Amino acid sequence: MPETKNVRLAVAQSTVRENPLSGAELRDSGAEVRRLMREARAAGARVVQFPEGATCFPGKRALSVDGPDEAGPADWGRFPWNVLREELAATARLARELGLWTVLGSVHRLTPPHRPHNSLYVLSDRGEVVTRYDERMLSHTKISHLYAPGSAPVTFEVDGVRFGLTLGMEAHFPELFGEYERLDVDAVLFSTTGGAGGGESFATEIRAHAATNRYWAGFAVPAQRGATSPAGIIAPDGEWAARCRADATPSLTFADLGTQDPTSALARPWRRRARAELYDEHRVEDARSSDRTGF
Repeated sequence: MPETKNVRLAVAQSTVRENPLSGAELRDSGAEVRRLMREARAAGARVVQFPEGATCFPGKRALSVDGPDEAGPADWGRFPWNVLREELAATARLARELGLWTVLGSVHRLTPPHRPHNSLYVLSDRGEVVTRYDERMLSHTKISHLYAPGSAPVTFEVDGVRFGLTLGMEAHFPELFGEYERLDVDAVLFSTTGGAGGGESFATEIRAHAATNRYWAGFAVPAQRGATSPAGIIAPDGEWAARCRADATPSLTFADLGTQDPTSALARPWRRRARAELYDEHRVEDARSSDRTGF
């Protein structure tokens, strides 16, 4: 029987700031992220997940070439990239110091004039960027004015537990979550700002994806959403295993993720067979089956 692996996951609801022109806000975000990282490690976490845009999440008018009162294409040349890079480097150094894997929402710069990606960096316990997930299914505002879309699913592994990543509004796209099931992940980490529809509708969808695919799910949202839709961790049956405080303050929640959930060990192989050719040999040719107009 396969060895059971367990990883303690911390999920954060941290303050997401929307003024990318303020180097001070970028530094405030970095300081808050690192404070929560220390708290997560002190509580025994091996992995900590932060929301979309945990370093900064530009509002749709903040960088607009049409001015602050009208949404328009973003002028990323005005963004303080040097400050962001300093904060990311400080966060990576702390990940190494703590021995803590860190999944962090940020903007990822591309070569001008290409727009950046909206991304999740994965920092290892050695402080290295081991991979990065770029949001693939962008909202109308994001694709019109702000970001270039990503192109591929991303997985990483910690102590034998495999994680997948989703971001932003991708809760609306079940095919992405089914794709991760086929990639044999044990958990999918979904980070978002909550979107126009509110964080709780996303939470409902993520719970359904977890139950449908029989894996754990992390649900990281801004502290601003915490009063109505706290961040949390969802078990493979779709139920909440843990949630942050239901208030608008930065906080963490924790759960121990295992690779050998007994129900999932049976359900996932069966569902794969059902989606393949399980039923073909049982189908029948019968006039009473094909006639749908009578009792």
